[in-house]
Amino acid sequence: SLDVSNDSISDLTGIEDFTALTILNCNNNPLTSLDVSSNTALTHLVCNETQLTSLDLSNNAALDYLLCYNNQLTALDVSNNLMLTDLSCGSNELTTMDFSTNTALTFLSVRDNALTTLNVSANTALTSLSCQNNQLTTLDVSTNTALTSLHCWGNQLDNLDVTSNTALTTLFCYNNELTNLDVSLNTALTQLYCYENELTSLDVSANTALTQ
Repeated sequence: SLDVSNDSISDLTGIEDFTALTILNCNNNPLTSLDVSSNTALTHLVCNETQLTSLDLSNNAALDYLLCYNNQLTALDVSNNLMLTDLSCGSNELTTMDFSTNTALTFLSVRDNALTTLNVSANTALTSLSCQNNQLTTLDVSTNTALTSLHCWGNQLDNLDVTSNTALTTLFCYNNELTNLDVSLNTALTQLYCYENELTSLDVSANTALTQ
């Protein structure tokens, strides 16, 4: 395990020799590149709040925890990272992402990017999804029946079907273009934020657990 966070490090050359490394935390450093291709034992990688423009994880098949938010990534390929359970890649410059092979994901945050589409149909283990502040016009969460938290505000959604998501406790879908919202089956909801839409009616009579 190596933690060099907040250490004003701009070059991590030499990290490739630590072949037994499983946990690397190098967040909040002025890093412009990071080569972990030789660190095949990595399970945890925390490299958020750096200056990375690219990140090659094709050799890191054991990775299950990845925080790389608040960088300058324009692309991120996680197709070889089949063990991923937690992924946070928000606040980058991503325009497309493919999560079709990441079936173990339980936590996914792609907030504050430039995504126009998001396919999470294969990610049936997801309990938390944050995709707010993108450019999504559609979002299908019908297969994500384990979801307890959904943040999809700040998009361009005109429809959102959450009738399959009966485990939801938090739904933040404000600042979209929704004309209808059916939460009659979401009886576990404690938080519902749906302002700044185009709703003309809203029935929360079945949502007796609501606190907000």
